Amino acid sequence: MISPIFPNLEKLALAALLGGLIGLEREIKHSPAGLRTNLFICVGAAMYTLLSDELAVLHLGDHTRIAAQIIPGIGFIGAGSIIHARSNLVTGVTTASTIFVVASVGMAVGGGLYLMATVATILVLAALLLLGGLERVMNLKRMIHAYEVSGREAEQITAELNAVLEPGHMFPSNLQLAPTPQHVRVRFECEGTRRQQKLVHEMLLKSGKFETVTALGAVPFE
Repeated sequence: MISPIFPNLEKLALAALLGGLIGLEREIKHSPAGLRTNLFICVGAAMYTLLSDELAVLHLGDHTRIAAQIIPGIGFIGAGSIIHARSNLVTGVTTASTIFVVASVGMAVGGGLYLMATVATILVLAALLLLGGLERVMNLKRMIHAYEVSGREAEQITAELNAVLEPGHMFPSNLQLAPTPQHVRVRFECEGTRRQQKLVHEMLLKSGKFETVTALGAVPFE
């Protein structure tokens, strides 16, 4: 129970805790909106909700006037986190959605709906932690993986890359060449599902025209 002594301060503390929990998960996933961002958004939403109520009491105004402006403000922040990158890949949608929900958690805390805010936080964390893994296991989520190969000449390497990836209707992107006195190293990225990425790695290894083949893993973008 929130004590009657400093109810507003305890509401802000609860908002910081709930927003921080979601932000911590986002920080671990290297999201652009991490721990501090989500914590600030949750506390800010709770603060504006409290101010909306307190100022309306002092000046006899609409109790929801200030709080109503939180939603378009959060929409502006969320839109700024969505990026169109690499061909048709759009990133940041999960981040924008999380920001939107975190703001609603803060508003719920500011409005005294503590159980609703806590349950919403648990649901968000469950979705972020469990559904992402389920998408990968069921081969639903498309990801970008980075690879590095080396060979004698850059032209030969790029030609072989296209030949290897063409049967799977995939193509290398963001190629980076690093020539050395002995050979040329080429780093590239490839978009596809977990199963497709496994197949790409196997085809690169079976090619026999690369001196080395290294799978660098997933490129974090969400």
